[in-house]
Amino acid sequence: MLIIPAIDLKDGHCVRLKQGVMEDATVFSEDPAATAKHWLAQGARRLHLVDLNGAFAGKPKNEAAVRSIIEAMKGSDVPVQLGGGIRDLETIERYLDIGVTYIIIGTAAVKVPGFLHEACDAFPGHIMVGLDARGGKVAVDGWSKLTGHDVADLAQRFEGYGVEAVIYTDIGRDGMLSGVNIPATVELARPLHVPVIASGGITNLDDVRALCAVRSEGITGAITGRAIYEGTLDFKAAQALADELTKTDVLTGVTL
Repeated sequence: MLIIPAIDLKDGHCVRLKQGVMEDATVFSEDPAATAKHWLAQGARRLHLVDLNGAFAGKPKNEAAVRSIIEAMKGSDVPVQLGGGIRDLETIERYLDIGVTYIIIGTAAVKVPGFLHEACDAFPGHIMVGLDARGGKVAVDGWSKLTGHDVADLAQRFEGYGVEAVIYTDIGRDGMLSGVNIPATVELARPLHVPVIASGGITNLDDVRALCAVRSEGITGAITGRAIYEGTLDFKAAQALADELTKTDVLTGVTL
């Protein structure tokens, strides 16, 4: 189980939102590269970047900050996954060329499913889909619009396109420090064969334990933001606990 620090970018700064509301942003750092280095020093094995301005604008808006992070991480071999405002193959290629490992397609996957299919074909092994939902229905355009699409149905359809993983965010929990929606995450993951990465609501080590307990359902990672910035979750302790629980599961013969 990977615990994945999130770096959400707004106007070149590292921020956290509550339930995706741009006006309710808390700035945690004005130096994204330094933030990335901090999480690397804490033992992060992957970083999750989101261009928040890009998600609303429909095109990259924090590319300079992304580039500064990638530059700061040179030589680390730690993968970076990036989403927010990615709507065309040229943007994907540009980000992959500078060192981003995984591209997350969200809104465009829902609005233009053919684009996601094209991206998976053009860049196999590098495309993830981000499905953000409220009450089981998918939201788009920076979570500002709720669609009628059922999140579980879309996840199964997109798996067939060849995505590397599904990142599932419960919007109602995101940034609220209210705990992970375990039942909804398991319900989404159970019929899939690709990994599911949980996002939204992680608060403390109890949430890490709860996620590790259902890892066998295909939940292989958890993205955390506000909790590690506000200190309700110690990142190093969280990853150590996840590693220990995974080790225990291996020793007892439980399939992971």
